[in-house]
Amino acid sequence: MKNRVALVFGSTGLIGCQVVRRLLTSEAYGEVHAMTRKELSIENAKLHVHLTDFSDLSSLQLPTNVTDVFCCLGTTQKKAGSKEAFYAIDFQLAFDLARLAREAGAEQFLMVSSIGAAADSSNYYLKVKGELEQAVRGLSYPCTKVFRPSLLLGERQEQRFAEGLAGSVLPHLSFLFQGPLRKYRPIEGTAVAHALVAGPLKVGMDFAFWKATRLQS
Repeated sequence: MKNRVALVFGSTGLIGCQVVRRLLTSEAYGEVHAMTRKELSIENAKLHVHLTDFSDLSSLQLPTNVTDVFCCLGTTQKKAGSKEAFYAIDFQLAFDLARLAREAGAEQFLMVSSIGAAADSSNYYLKVKGELEQAVRGLSYPCTKVFRPSLLLGERQEQRFAEGLAGSVLPHLSFLFQGPLRKYRPIEGTAVAHALVAGPLKVGMDFAFWKATRLQS
């Protein structure tokens, strides 16, 4: 029965665009709402695109019938231009949207984080991801699921040289990522999207982590 309603943030990114496509083909979802700055190149009766200026959330009105929120927002410090700009997107914007969705009645929050995320990390990227995980947990969603992939593989709209280089080399060295190192094995963005869309239908703890090893199993 089509009784679930999805809300997607970051629907134009590597994972987000795949999440939207998978939700549209899922029989579990009757509606899919995508909050985005620009139109999507997808047409589907279930899809509702909300063009949004994320620089001002004061007038943002989210659907009140959403059951599951998928947060696929993410950038890099290089692309953002500074630590402050990176923090504004990867923490503040993601947290504010999570809070507004919870206030609108959303039941589950599923977010893409990163392997190694920790609020006390000396790595700024991982520190911010860890702080967001902690902050979202404080929003008291009935169910929150955090997905911590390692290096993401797949076609992006923007080019990232370092990730592109690593993505072309590391898959051929997967035999090195065994045992405790398996969680660092590169993973296709489509695999993460698949796990995200399947996530709400899995019964588990109210706050659960999906690491790279589980995403690929």
